[in-house]
Amino acid sequence: MKKYLLALFSTLLPILIFAQNFDIKGEAFNPSDNINDGIIRVTASGGVPPYTYRWSNQSTPLSSNEAVGLTEGVPYSVVITDAVGDTKTVVYTVKTQAITEVFNGTMTPAVATLGAVLFWDPFATIGIYDPVVYADVKQIGVPDWTNEVDDKFVLKKWLQPEGARVSKDDPIAIITDKAGNDITVNASARGELKHLTAEGQTIYNSKNQKHVIEQGAHYFGQIVYDKPLVLTHPNGDPLTKPIPFIVIWLVLGALFFTLRMGFINFRGFRHAIDLARGKYDDPDAPGQVTHFQALATAVSGTVGLGNIAGVAVAVSLGGAGATFWMIVCGLLGMSTKFVECTLGVKYRDILPDGRVFGGPMNYLRYGLEKRQMKGLGKVLAGLFAVLAVGASFGGGNMFQANQSFEQLAGQFPMLAGHGFWFGIVTAVLVGIVIIGGISSIARVTGKVVPIMASIYIVAALAVIIMNIQNVGPAFAAIYDGAFNASALKGGVIGVLVIGFQRAAFSNEAGVGSAAIAHSTAKTNNPPSEGFVALLEPFIDTVVVCTLTALVLIFTGMHEVEGMAGAQLTSDAFGSQISWFPYILALAVFLFAFSTMISWSYYGMRAWTYLFGKSKKIEFIYKMLFLVFVVIGASVSLGAVLDFSDMMILAMSFPNIIGLYIMSKEVKIDLDSYVKKLKANLLYKRQEPHK
Repeated sequence: MKKYLLALFSTLLPILIFAQNFDIKGEAFNPSDNINDGIIRVTASGGVPPYTYRWSNQSTPLSSNEAVGLTEGVPYSVVITDAVGDTKTVVYTVKTQAITEVFNGTMTPAVATLGAVLFWDPFATIGIYDPVVYADVKQIGVPDWTNEVDDKFVLKKWLQPEGARVSKDDPIAIITDKAGNDITVNASARGELKHLTAEGQTIYNSKNQKHVIEQGAHYFGQIVYDKPLVLTHPNGDPLTKPIPFIVIWLVLGALFFTLRMGFINFRGFRHAIDLARGKYDDPDAPGQVTHFQALATAVSGTVGLGNIAGVAVAVSLGGAGATFWMIVCGLLGMSTKFVECTLGVKYRDILPDGRVFGGPMNYLRYGLEKRQMKGLGKVLAGLFAVLAVGASFGGGNMFQANQSFEQLAGQFPMLAGHGFWFGIVTAVLVGIVIIGGISSIARVTGKVVPIMASIYIVAALAVIIMNIQNVGPAFAAIYDGAFNASALKGGVIGVLVIGFQRAAFSNEAGVGSAAIAHSTAKTNNPPSEGFVALLEPFIDTVVVCTLTALVLIFTGMHEVEGMAGAQLTSDAFGSQISWFPYILALAVFLFAFSTMISWSYYGMRAWTYLFGKSKKIEFIYKMLFLVFVVIGASVSLGAVLDFSDMMILAMSFPNIIGLYIMSKEVKIDLDSYVKKLKANLLYKRQEPHK
């Protein structure tokens, strides 16, 4: 007995001694003036090794005592746990040393706060939806497979029968490649084995286009877990796919207006085309630009980097099925655009010098005042204007300049390091256009938008035609992914949310920005511009976003993970047209340029609402806007841009509240307009006699 007690004591004594001396030392480093490159390193001593490190930074693994890529000026915590469960928590902050780091660090908490509102999940809060991502099976695939592999794999033999209980690293199958080499595949998890492919059958053949497009075609078996596992970030936090409040807000609004206006998005489409073609253009009508120019200006504000980079991210995260829900949301968004742009024209203010002041600021203030809601109207209009000014400097300006420079520098290395001069040149080009006001902006967008859209659409169609044999598998992948999504993608709800989110963020239906451009159109009938505006989400989402998604799916690039969105789209085009990434880089610049000039007008109208309508006030805004173009192209601002981008989404809160209240008024105006149209009482351009 003494011998056993002595052995137990000698085993526990070192543990007790070390546990009492469990201590943590740490250091924070700022290696450069660049933002988001901070480093924190901690060293544990005493206690009982090994240690785990749970960082507040989600990308740092539990096994790492060092966190990298941290935001300067922001506190980070790490909980260190030893083998017997003793814990110590320490907090460190990487000190800022450059003004950009100060801005970035200051804005990061603001981004988190605004994000908590915009991306709050009400369904999870009340307990009717679990946003945590679970995995019920572990897929067994060809080892080291990538979407670029040029090989054929056949299942030679199963080493374990169907339904067998396997443990991690147990040999379960032998597969062969096209060279005849045998590859033994081991279990990557513990559970019940399920066969998806029979012995002798082909698992994956890179020459078979159905395999290239099909999501997860390289999987040949599954291990079913005893109970679903929670998927986690590297730091151990659960991976979640919430249903963001902002998406619910925009989509429910779009659905409401679609029903309220009697499916105007479908029944008004043909008339919208006629209006855009100029069939009803009255040269003597009040306003500054034609229906088509107003449409081109608004489209240029929405068709941008989101259609290239954002769609790639959506399809990468949600799979091919996200495309279906993106189209559905785009179609619904057409009704929202109709309502907001009808009101934009109805409540516009035209000065004696011909300048037009319209948009949500006007209809929120004066439309609600007409309903004895003057106080609410002033608050909503003021909030909208403040958000629009902030969004125009960031998401509509600096972000565009920054990302277009990054894309061009990636294809033309001689530009690298010359962001300031790129910004100067871009600012000059933007300045030449915006100094002339909306008429000048409309003339340029009326030419640039058709050119840039045509280049992109023709290239996308070329890739699709080159892979026309993939039409069946591609649409099968879209349908299957939309209604039979795996738990790994968040299920059908997860894929639906990703698709809706991308569409809503891209076409800005409900944000109210487009109503500012459309309010300048020459028309005596406000609903006529609503009809023109409903084409905008169709062009932006149903056409351009969908074509981007189809290119990714047709080329198999939707299977790639861990690549930046714009680069993924560029690689998809480049895999079919070797020189097209250069053209795409120029198209990105045109997209960004046109977005900047449109948003300069949106921001200016919000600015003049806040500070006065004089030309001097307008000139001050334009100069500030051009300064921000240079800043955006030459400086990395991180969280500042994130915050401004969120302000675009936040504009939808005051806007949609007003649209709900005034929807009855719009319906009455729509019915009156349709009666005039059917009675042939509207101005109609006379076609020349042949």
